[in-house]
Amino acid sequence: MTSAPRTDGDPQGEPAAPSTLPQLLERNARLHPDLPALSWRTPDGAAWSTLTWAEVRDRTTELAAGLAALGVGRGDHVLLMMANRPEHWLSDLALVRLGAVPVSVYGTAAPEQITHIARNCRAALAMVEGAAQAAVWAPLLDDDATPLGRLVVVEDGEEGHHLPYTALTREPVPEGFGKALDTARPGDALTVVYTSGTTGEPKGVVLTHEQVLANAVALDEVVDLPPHVEHICYLPFAHIAERMLGIYLPCHRASHVHLCADPATVAEAVRELRPRQFFGVPRVWEKLAAAVRAGLTPLPEERRKAVEEAAEVAREHVGFQERGEEPPAALANAYAQCRETVLLPLLAAGGLDRVAWAASASAPMPLDVVRFWAGFGIVVMDAWGLTETAGVTTANSPRTGFRLGSVGRPVSSVRVRTAADGELQVRGSSVFAGYLRPDGTVGPALDEEGWLHTGDIGRVDEDGFVWVTDRKKEMIITSTGKNVSPALVENALKEHPLIGQAMVHGDHRSYLVALLVLDPEAAPAWAASHGLENGADLAALAAHPAVIEEVDRAVAAANSRLNRTEQVKRYRLLAQEWGPATGELTPSLKLRRRVVRDKYATELSGLYGD
Repeated sequence: MTSAPRTDGDPQGEPAAPSTLPQLLERNARLHPDLPALSWRTPDGAAWSTLTWAEVRDRTTELAAGLAALGVGRGDHVLLMMANRPEHWLSDLALVRLGAVPVSVYGTAAPEQITHIARNCRAALAMVEGAAQAAVWAPLLDDDATPLGRLVVVEDGEEGHHLPYTALTREPVPEGFGKALDTARPGDALTVVYTSGTTGEPKGVVLTHEQVLANAVALDEVVDLPPHVEHICYLPFAHIAERMLGIYLPCHRASHVHLCADPATVAEAVRELRPRQFFGVPRVWEKLAAAVRAGLTPLPEERRKAVEEAAEVAREHVGFQERGEEPPAALANAYAQCRETVLLPLLAAGGLDRVAWAASASAPMPLDVVRFWAGFGIVVMDAWGLTETAGVTTANSPRTGFRLGSVGRPVSSVRVRTAADGELQVRGSSVFAGYLRPDGTVGPALDEEGWLHTGDIGRVDEDGFVWVTDRKKEMIITSTGKNVSPALVENALKEHPLIGQAMVHGDHRSYLVALLVLDPEAAPAWAASHGLENGADLAALAAHPAVIEEVDRAVAAANSRLNRTEQVKRYRLLAQEWGPATGELTPSLKLRRRVVRDKYATELSGLYGD
């Protein structure tokens, strides 16, 4: 268990360790005033604008004064629906400095989800990006079940109920206003993060300064990065991962955040910035791997063979690291040579040649994707955590050890144990106390001993590494009473590059069936290499005999590695990729199984027909 940051002053005059987010911001502005804190693209996309830590302090003071003039004060919840833009990041910190509680909402949230969140947190003010978002929120201004009375609109805001964002900083900061800032206590709510709602209505997770900072300290103990390292911020701030990586950890580390407002442009940002660290949910790493594979396909055979040989050397080298052993000198030399001559040029083309810490979390990481990146010398350090644990609960680490396929060891702020039924349970200083109730109180969510029942099934091995199998609620129970982990089967199916996404179905059925989705990057490249016409037409490819024959082989190969109960008997190949916009994935790119089952009910039923 990690000790809490010291809050009492040192007898010899050393200041106490910061114990709240505003104290971290003040420390950064005092000790690192000229270091870059926040960068974002100019409107024309041609350059980056940057604020230093001193400028961030000044800008958030101005914003806090404007928000206070609207009546925002300590303990008030304020809703934010914006992309990863400076107005979102700065407003979040300004609200925290006021003692208010920022609540970010996914930009893809449905109107009924927005209504549920607004009613649950009882916010009187919402800050939204533009006219399109304002139109969705406007009906809530007349909703008797919520006190929402005004919208602040960043783009094209109008006077009246819709206040323009620029109005928040029009007036000079009142003299003495600073005394009303930065008075948060460690046990105060820092934010409320709503779960993404894979199985029901989103629940508001209340996280305090103390819990978030405990997680930040514990994570820093296992991550080895240079001081003030940069971070490319592209996941939604409504996701706990980006709140930690894009707001809280940068304040803790005094590091440099590069905002990427459009997640579709993250690959471009990586190529330009060549970051030292990069975090992606499994689907992001899958898509990056598919893009690299597609780029290798047209290379001459001699060049592809050189890459394959270099990848084998890299994987062997990683194997020694994984076992905590020193690689033999011959292997170390061979790896250094092939990395320099073969692998780094390929990584440089994608901007990944400087990555020292690569990580993933949020969903099970396919082992074949981890091994693919290991072949380039990049070990994706898989981690596990929940919104309820302030982000990271366990993590692989080059500093403390890793096991490919596991989610690492528990960080020092928590303990992890398994229940009799295999459910993972967590207790510690970075674990939340409960969910927000509409009356403003927090409903307890821990058992009588303080353990959080996570709903994840897994095990802890003899070396302390945690292995997550699946979600307890998503386990398939066949008609014969056998339990099947759908993620295990789906990841086996996705090992073939043609299969970008998969969902296995079979609850209370005698056998499993699957919906498979062609990978939009890999499929055209595969078609071109096999001489198929119209390779860009995914619908035509999904019906092409050669593609179906290849997918048949992929399913057979996956089945050969699975036991009889886990094997897929029939499947349907789809051409349309699943995503948040079409509802099959959450904004954090987790599969919404219920949505997929409902949407493809006819296809799934047909797979059980004669």
